[in-house]
Amino acid sequence: MRPAPTILHLDMDAFFAAAEQAAKPSLRGKPVVVGGIGPRGVVSTASYEARVFGIRSAMPTAQARRLCPNAAYLTPRFTLYRQVSEAVMELLHALSPLVEPLSLDEAFVDLEAGGVPPETAAVRGVGEQLRRDIRSATGLTGSVGLAGAKMLAKIASEAAKPDGLVVIEPGTERELLGPMTVRTLPGVGPATAETLRRAGIHTVAETAEAGEAELVRLLGRAHGAGLYAMALGRDDRPVVAERDAKSISVEDTFEVDLTDRTRVRSEVLRLADRCVQRLRAAGRSGRTVVIKVRNYDFSTLTRSETLRGPTDDPAVIREAAARLLEMVDTTGGVRLLGVGVSGLADFTQEDLFAQVATEREAEEAAKAAAAAAAEQAGGGPEPPEAEEDRPRRWHPGLDVVHDEYGAGWVQGSGVGRVTVRFETPWSAPGRVRTFAVEDPALRPGEPLPLVRGGPADGQSSEPAILPKSLSPEPGEDTGSEVGEEISSR
Repeated sequence: MRPAPTILHLDMDAFFAAAEQAAKPSLRGKPVVVGGIGPRGVVSTASYEARVFGIRSAMPTAQARRLCPNAAYLTPRFTLYRQVSEAVMELLHALSPLVEPLSLDEAFVDLEAGGVPPETAAVRGVGEQLRRDIRSATGLTGSVGLAGAKMLAKIASEAAKPDGLVVIEPGTERELLGPMTVRTLPGVGPATAETLRRAGIHTVAETAEAGEAELVRLLGRAHGAGLYAMALGRDDRPVVAERDAKSISVEDTFEVDLTDRTRVRSEVLRLADRCVQRLRAAGRSGRTVVIKVRNYDFSTLTRSETLRGPTDDPAVIREAAARLLEMVDTTGGVRLLGVGVSGLADFTQEDLFAQVATEREAEEAAKAAAAAAAEQAGGGPEPPEAEEDRPRRWHPGLDVVHDEYGAGWVQGSGVGRVTVRFETPWSAPGRVRTFAVEDPALRPGEPLPLVRGGPADGQSSEPAILPKSLSPEPGEDTGSEVGEEISSR
């Protein structure tokens, strides 16, 4: 434990939702929910305005719609979130060489390693300046916690939300933690909390009073001893600059269960390609391929195969994933598929026996299925549909550009029409227009920076300004809850 609060924890406020509000002036101050928008979607982040209605992360989107049907339900835009995250992480690296990212919107920083004097006034000043710099660079807000240990810094940042800063002075830990629920401590999930509840332990103070021996009896040696130390406010974990990923994976949940074996196979191959893209983007290779299959009844199966050596060859990974799929019965219907690679390495070892026939077989099977379906319908074989001939899908929240009206975002679509609101992060709330989904003048766009001069923008650095209709009057409470987070797997 450090004698000064030189460990900083930053947590951006409702990151995904806040970024969408900053990008879309018409949504500022209104409930916004980001996540899966289909019937099986899950809430990723809810703005503070949406949380008033009881909406929380990991809640089924269908339940969120019942709680707040008038909220804006948007598809995530990870390109934008990564741009903003990179800008925030750059500010953190300017403070110290020891920065430990936990997700796109959350990180620990060792201020002592950055030369900040181990004094409360000095670290508080750094934290306040960081919050100002983040707002200037991104237009968003973040909450900062400062303490002598990582656990306490994270608790402090949670207490600071939204858009605040809390310092926990060394020596005050037990007094602060005592009345808090035991779920506050890291590693205490629903099962552990229930075990402690049955033993009459509900708060951190009661956890400390129970003693190490009792906690070890209830939870086992490693978990019990670790929990006792944390209940006393002890946490000697260092800030680790590089957190090495153990695996890279992708998965998709389908709105309708997949029952066609050819379709399931093609989806697995597509996921394998996406996984390879992530693998190469990280500069890694892997030797173990894993597939995940969740059936119609929510039962989940995983199968894995270890290769002769680490690889990032898409043909090898696709073929391994296809072989693993043959070991799984999917006839009852599949609601989720995933492909991952573990056993990561920084080099590749070519598999001389890798076959590339999988792709050709899949294409031939898909063509055969399409031809059979066409013949059954009485139309005879038809040529495969070109990519540009397929209907475009316009998901709510995604960026678009119109030849005449410029940049905007999809507000909704259906029955052959798409509704677009034309506005930019630095404009007044924009006008809504409706087009045919195949309108040639409308095309997908790229995220605009949230502030002029921000990420991906070459203009002068100038904070985004709220339109006059949304700007607070002098003395008016701005409700710092307008602002808000990702972890990618």
